[in-house]
Amino acid sequence: MGDYVIYLRVGDRVYHKRFTKWGMGVVIEERRSEIPGGFCYVRINFQDGKVRVFDNNYPSVNCCYYAGVKKVHTETLEKITGLRLDVLE
Repeated sequence: MGDYVIYLRVGDRVYHKRFTKWGMGVVIEERRSEIPGGFCYVRINFQDGKVRVFDNNYPSVNCCYYAGVKKVHTETLEKITGLRLDVLE
């Protein structure tokens, strides 16, 4: 399926470094084109109630990683909140 290097996967928890008012987000969809050079994107549902779409191809200069979307690693989130996420799911 194309020559993509995927940054985010469905279920990943994220935040945006520049738009913290959006809150935390969860990746709800991941799509890749079967056509070489086609689109590769993710849809992220943020706490502000809006779903936003980002480029998900890591080598691309437009990748959401370079735009400021960062993964929240489970261990980090548990350390910050003091909650165990496996209990919440």
